[in-house]
Amino acid sequence: MGDCGDAKAVSRAIAIVMTDEMRFVPDRIEVRLGETIRFTHENRGAVMHEMVVGTPKTLAEHAEMMQRFPEMEHDEPWMSHVAPGGRGEMIWHFNRAGDFQFACLIPGHFQAGMIGTIKVG
Repeated sequence: MGDCGDAKAVSRAIAIVMTDEMRFVPDRIEVRLGETIRFTHENRGAVMHEMVVGTPKTLAEHAEMMQRFPEMEHDEPWMSHVAPGGRGEMIWHFNRAGDFQFACLIPGHFQAGMIGTIKVG
């Protein structure tokens, strides 16, 4: 699917809005294979949100772990935590074609449908 991208290789930016309605706007993204994207995040809500990139299986597994261990600290290149009213960013290089997802894995958010899709082609 990809790996942490180099800021010098960014081909475009995609703005993602996070809301307390447990939604991402947009929730569907298309990128080209080999593209490096700067995702900018704006949390318009009153609670913490995050964007985590992965496969449906890995995101579901991580969401389940977050339910069991809600205080679990993690800081990985495939995730961006955004405080209420805050902004964040993530740079990601897409090196594998296919359909992937991004989600908020804060306990309860994933389960409420805070999930988006990424089509890499």
